[in-house]
Amino acid sequence: MDEIRVRIAPSPSGNLHIGTARTALFNYLFAKKNNGKYVLRIEDTDAERTSQEYIDNIFDSLKALGLNWDEGPDVGGEYGPYTQSERFDIYPKYVQMLLDKGFAYECFCTPEELEAEKELATQNKQAYVYSKKCENLTEEQKAKLKAEGRKPAVRFSVSKAQKAFHDSSILHFEDLVKGDLHQDTDLIGDFVILKSNGTPTYNFAVVIDDMLMKISHIIRGEDHISNTFKQILIYEALGAKVPRFGHLGMILAPDRSKLSKRHGATAVSEFVEKGYLTEALLNFVALLGWAPSDGVEIKSLEQIAQDFRINEVSSSNSVFEYDKLNWMNGQYIKKMDIKELTQKAKPFLSCYDLNELGEEKLEKVIAATREPITILSDLTYDTAYFFGNDVQYEEGVKEKNIDTNIAQDILKYFDSQLDSYDFDNEEKLHEQLADFRTYFKEKFSIKPKETMWTIRAALTGRTRGADMGVILDVLGKDKVKYRIKKAII
Repeated sequence: MDEIRVRIAPSPSGNLHIGTARTALFNYLFAKKNNGKYVLRIEDTDAERTSQEYIDNIFDSLKALGLNWDEGPDVGGEYGPYTQSERFDIYPKYVQMLLDKGFAYECFCTPEELEAEKELATQNKQAYVYSKKCENLTEEQKAKLKAEGRKPAVRFSVSKAQKAFHDSSILHFEDLVKGDLHQDTDLIGDFVILKSNGTPTYNFAVVIDDMLMKISHIIRGEDHISNTFKQILIYEALGAKVPRFGHLGMILAPDRSKLSKRHGATAVSEFVEKGYLTEALLNFVALLGWAPSDGVEIKSLEQIAQDFRINEVSSSNSVFEYDKLNWMNGQYIKKMDIKELTQKAKPFLSCYDLNELGEEKLEKVIAATREPITILSDLTYDTAYFFGNDVQYEEGVKEKNIDTNIAQDILKYFDSQLDSYDFDNEEKLHEQLADFRTYFKEKFSIKPKETMWTIRAALTGRTRGADMGVILDVLGKDKVKYRIKKAII
């Protein structure tokens, strides 16, 4: 059996989109499941839209997700490294091969002539198909057109290729995801494989690259289905083995429209910047069109790879549910080792002086605040009261929980007791806080939660947050006394 070889071939015209990341993931999973090779190729033939910044983003995003390629730009391999723009000297050989076989021909039509053909088809309410008027030009006619300064493009003869390898104009292929797909090739029309400036078109370059790199399976988005029929004909005309194709449904927004920035983050780097863990993001993306055999959704990349089967991928579109991603990310945050989580949280706390706490107390803060959050950027706000001397009161908190007569009595009594509190023993602090709540309940019939709301409000500016014992322990005696005294009118 031939080696399984798959590839991800993004165009660096933007940051790595979550849809491309899903395609990369499914290729990676298929390769790992079948002991194959996972190849990265940068398709940068569109110079105007290509940017080194986007290329770097693709590399960084794939690596962040753990989708490290076996062959590609910074790994190499028998066929690499792979950057399409550096392979332009390869393609003319295969263009000439198709010309020699009679499956391609020079086309001298100007843009104006082609536009006139399209306009005529529109007027006649017909789908536009190139007229093939250049297919049978004589050598004398070609020479004359070249003498006029015309530089020919090269077109692929769809009809000749179809007749050479198939019994009818209907071309079929068995898709790994969608099953039998077919198209009437009479509706395709002869398409350009080499532009007049010598640049190969996508449909031609991708076939040559996949052929030379011995790609056995091509897994990509369903927006490429129309390209597949053209590419199969090119493979056949070149006498090359046609790879297996699998086309994934699109990823839609919750309103079932095309996923775009108006719905939220769409690039992998944007999700990371917002505080999503790459492990959670990858796990979530794996479930867009695929489901684990045991029904357990939270799995590592290795576990997903062991369970993955391409024939079980849904042929339908998938909905990107941000709420579910948030839930899943929250689950990963809760389960992550506290030291690792603290390191991942630090970029979101860069607005604070982390030296103020030190590593041990910072870990304690993260452990105490991670429970309700869904993304790491939530920590920026949720940990704010641990830093600096003063607190910012949330709306209505001061009026309701600080300025009342009962609240002031609570604060004054708490202040009078602080010197007896053991700030070096968190367990003891919990006991002393419990005694404090009991005192106000028994003497003044004040509910314990109301007593603690007042203390919490004075120390944090909020009525919800981390465990009070942790807050006292991390802030320390001096800062606690300072904030309490400042809250006393």
